[in-house]
Amino acid sequence: MPNTIIIGSGSYLPGRIIGRDYFLGSDFYSEDGVKIDKPAEETIAKFVEITEIENRRFIEEDLSNSQIGYEAAKVAIEDAKIDQEDLDYIIYASNFGEVTVHGYADFMPTMAARVKNKLGIKNRKCVTYDMLFGCPGWVEAMILADNLIKAKVAKTILVIGAETLSRVTDPHDRNRMIFADGAGAVVVKATDDENVGIIAHNTICDNGPELDYLANGPSINKESDQTRLFVRMQGRKIYEYALKNVPAAIKETIEDAGLSIEDINKILIHQANAKMDYAMIERLHKLYNVKDYDHSISPMTIQEFGNSSVATIPTMFDLIIKGKMDGQSFKEKGNIVMTSVGAGMNINAIVYRFP
Repeated sequence: MPNTIIIGSGSYLPGRIIGRDYFLGSDFYSEDGVKIDKPAEETIAKFVEITEIENRRFIEEDLSNSQIGYEAAKVAIEDAKIDQEDLDYIIYASNFGEVTVHGYADFMPTMAARVKNKLGIKNRKCVTYDMLFGCPGWVEAMILADNLIKAKVAKTILVIGAETLSRVTDPHDRNRMIFADGAGAVVVKATDDENVGIIAHNTICDNGPELDYLANGPSINKESDQTRLFVRMQGRKIYEYALKNVPAAIKETIEDAGLSIEDINKILIHQANAKMDYAMIERLHKLYNVKDYDHSISPMTIQEFGNSSVATIPTMFDLIIKGKMDGQSFKEKGNIVMTSVGAGMNINAIVYRFP
């Protein structure tokens, strides 16, 4: 059975750096629709203290999701040194598709099809799929790619994660300061080398009462237009759910790979909220009765790039493997975990071993 290895990567970081001053003119409301009396400066400062998000990236108005996805894909293909006509599949993860400047989601044609068109690929048997799976979409797209390769349906696949969340956030919601734009992509390929690449993966879908923890809804300012939908997030419930379930899912995946926590060199966790990410990594180590650990095992980009949903993990992977993150690198023949949690609620994790 073939294994799945990453042979190239790329990312796109929008040029607009959005700091805390961008939100100073905001009128923030609580989740129950009551205007917050505190000055915006105080609300913003508290938000930064909790999430550590000082900056985030937004795309320019003349750009689109598929455009930044294309930019990341183009770099990944060049890095992989392949003929793009040899791609068997393009899998594109996003939550809102080609969001217009007015905030409307557009998935027809698919995002993957748009990128194939922008790349100029002529191969009619290069299949284009979109992956809708919340923030874990890119990791799930990698799992799908691995399944296609192991089934010998495909040999070479382009996997993209891109999002433009700046266009779907409620201007009156404090949570809007979490979200950002960005794109990341990898090319994966089948190899006959044993015990390398994706050596284990797991997916969990809790779609009962958790279904509405992260969903779309009207503005929390009841006096504004209630017909347009925005990202709505029940932060406390998501935090509690993630802390309870994500560490256990990661541990299960590590064990499925026949490894333990000391065998893992890096954990690339979805950049959702710094406080939540720290807590999940600490809880994971507690499951192994490990109190003291090197915190560099879990790199963080959220402080400067914000939460770009499906793009956070592939962007981080690309930056690290290309030596663009200070103090971070991948170990030759080392093991890493890539894991995410998001709308659904869905959780997934991959253990990846470098060839």
